[in-house]
Amino acid sequence: MPSYSEWRKSNHFYYCIKFTLNIYSMLFSLVGLCVLCVGIYAEVERQKNRTLEGVFLAPAVVLILLGLVMFTVSVVGMVGSLRDNKTLLHMFLCVLCVLLALQAVALILALIFEKKTSALFNSSIREGIKHYYDDLDFKNILDFVQEKFSCCGGDEYKDWGVNQYHFCNGSGPLACGVPYTCCVRHNVGEVVNTLCGYKTLTKERVDLNEVIHVRGCIHAVNLWMGDHIGITVAMCFAVGLPQLLGIILSCVFWNMLVEMSESEDMVDFRMLKRAGFEYSELDLSGAGWCLCLPRDGGYLPVPASEPEPWPPKPALKPALKPALKQSRQDRHPVRRQQPLYRAGSQQLAYGSALGLDEVDFRA
Repeated sequence: MPSYSEWRKSNHFYYCIKFTLNIYSMLFSLVGLCVLCVGIYAEVERQKNRTLEGVFLAPAVVLILLGLVMFTVSVVGMVGSLRDNKTLLHMFLCVLCVLLALQAVALILALIFEKKTSALFNSSIREGIKHYYDDLDFKNILDFVQEKFSCCGGDEYKDWGVNQYHFCNGSGPLACGVPYTCCVRHNVGEVVNTLCGYKTLTKERVDLNEVIHVRGCIHAVNLWMGDHIGITVAMCFAVGLPQLLGIILSCVFWNMLVEMSESEDMVDFRMLKRAGFEYSELDLSGAGWCLCLPRDGGYLPVPASEPEPWPPKPALKPALKPALKQSRQDRHPVRRQQPLYRAGSQQLAYGSALGLDEVDFRA
């Protein structure tokens, strides 16, 4: 069985990493495109139904930004892996590393500064409560959270006093009350009384234990995550592991391309141009559609040692040697012959020892 170092140099390993990274990028680009389309549709619907100009905590905007980032980054990785483009792959690798690092830093800061994080979330939720009836997306999300986690408001149930329909100076049926999603349900499937939270903001917590949920949603979510630590860790890994996999694949493939570009069996058109070769002179069979695949034996074979000298010329008569030597020096100045390389079946040729001005190629 071949070792890892030998297998890593084979074409099978190259194609395995190449197409695995390409499939990975393609899947995430499709997911990002779907998220982007859903966000655009939600934003269009939100613009039709809202009555206020506030866009705070609009989930549609978050979906649009998330989908745009996922789609753009994934397309860069997909094109880079298909075309063996080191620049695009390096960009893809750096962006993934930055995104993963930012998420890790945000998680660590949220755990260290838990009180400040809770205060930030509380102020955000209170601002969203102000536009509760005007932003249907936020309304649906908050209703789901309040029913799922048996909570009410951000920090506590009295946060609903900031809404214009619920503050106690109003005269409507919702004045000084909370939405029905805050109410306690004693039986599953019972008919919900939409006015069950009537005048609850004027009462104390101890008097409302059987009427509404008095705990805020921030504290309820934190308690649920603490009680279900396994699910919490699994969600963190579900977000981080795909990004880590993309980093590993792109890093391995980028290093392979760097090593291949520095080897002698790659088609380096910049080096060929400096050497004076034309594109039509190259035998690129086996280079693939990207004109970059390695080939056994190489495209530009470089001799390991100096070529063998030409066969000795017939001996001249002693009387003619000095005259012929002087005649050659007068007609052809001494010049250093440089080797030229050609690809494919073309061979290396040198100027003859007779002092020819041009170096000819022989097929």
